[in-house]
Amino acid sequence: MFQELSRIGRRRALQGSAAAFVAFGLLLWWLLPLGKSSPGGTVSFSTGSATGVYQLYGTLLQEALAKDMPRLNVQLRESVGSQQNVQRVATGEDDFTIAAADAVKKYQRQGGQGADLLRGCARLYDDYVHVIVPQTSSVENIADLKGKKVAVGQPDSGVRLIAEHVLRAADLDLEKDIEPVSAGINEMPELLETEKIDAFFWSGGLPTGAVTELSNRFDIRLVPIKEALVKELHKQGGEAEYYRSAVMPAEAYPSAQSGESVQTVAVANLLVTRAGTDAKLTEGMTRTLINNRDSIGDQVHAAQRVDLRTAIYTDPLDLHEGAGRYYRSVKP
Repeated sequence: MFQELSRIGRRRALQGSAAAFVAFGLLLWWLLPLGKSSPGGTVSFSTGSATGVYQLYGTLLQEALAKDMPRLNVQLRESVGSQQNVQRVATGEDDFTIAAADAVKKYQRQGGQGADLLRGCARLYDDYVHVIVPQTSSVENIADLKGKKVAVGQPDSGVRLIAEHVLRAADLDLEKDIEPVSAGINEMPELLETEKIDAFFWSGGLPTGAVTELSNRFDIRLVPIKEALVKELHKQGGEAEYYRSAVMPAEAYPSAQSGESVQTVAVANLLVTRAGTDAKLTEGMTRTLINNRDSIGDQVHAAQRVDLRTAIYTDPLDLHEGAGRYYRSVKP
């Protein structure tokens, strides 16, 4: 009988150890990154200009993904901005990108190749339109840009798209009423300092490093885009409906704003992919992005605006099924 009890005791001990091992394994699975079970291979991510917010955001997200999905190789590719980014992902040239909602809507409206395959993963942060002039400039509003030499971003950039709409709202034609200069944020500050342009448009998160650096070494100010002009923007329809009136806070560029906020226009940025992208990969990408909001936000202040409650709203894009899985998994 003693031997029988001993056998029963050993069996129970083994069963208890097995149960504890399973529980420990489940705990590790919940606490640790996806690890070996995570998607592998290589994906490409279209970002933006070297000194822009998209590029920095992509770099920081790449670093976070290296920890959460170590088998995944994320390759970053510079671009001129949103319009090129949308086209790249829609046609399969790249797998993921960040793009402004107006550029996405324009691509859809024009029936671009693969437009119906575009999907959203998350609404990120807003881009704010900057219209920057020297402190001594006579330009007080958008209409005053008539006849001026103005940098309006590169072709296929989000800056060029929004500059066209803002100028049109002020009854100005980009090709006829100003002298347009094709340049990116990596060139615009120097062009303004050396008086090769009178003003430049930029659309980016707050603050944009290149603008901060310019304001610290050269006296500039921001030209307001007032609500009356925003109403004219909305009359244009299409992608212009995604612009909203916004206020650039006084602390965005202290050296340029003299302690005052500036009225402007904002547009939402989206994390974009295609319908055929692996759902597990997209779920993991979305999870990493949301979970690393604060660490990315330490360097990209605009990223602090990413909010789980609003990230799911990726209009004008349908939500990718993998991203949908993530949001359902964290729903209270």
